[in-house]
Amino acid sequence: MREARPREGHPAPAEGFPGRLSWTAKQDGTPEERLDVLHAWLVEDLPGGRVRILTQETQLGRPAAALAAERPDPMLNGHQAWLDGLVSAASR
Repeated sequence: MREARPREGHPAPAEGFPGRLSWTAKQDGTPEERLDVLHAWLVEDLPGGRVRILTQETQLGRPAAALAAERPDPMLNGHQAWLDGLVSAASR
């Protein structure tokens, strides 16, 4: 069974508080298939009309361990591509 669920949904920052959006995902199966994931984004207003986005992720399970051992790192590269896309969209 694969399942993904939102956990937090306050994406817009408020005065003194970052916005936060997170989700979890779970994949059941054999020990080689099981996977638990939490991914979160923090969105902060900064001076000068700037925005900072911090990403956090944790993965548990053998598929995650195998992915973490790959070089180049597909998770790091995927997250960077996502951030680059946000910058590109915001710059239009």
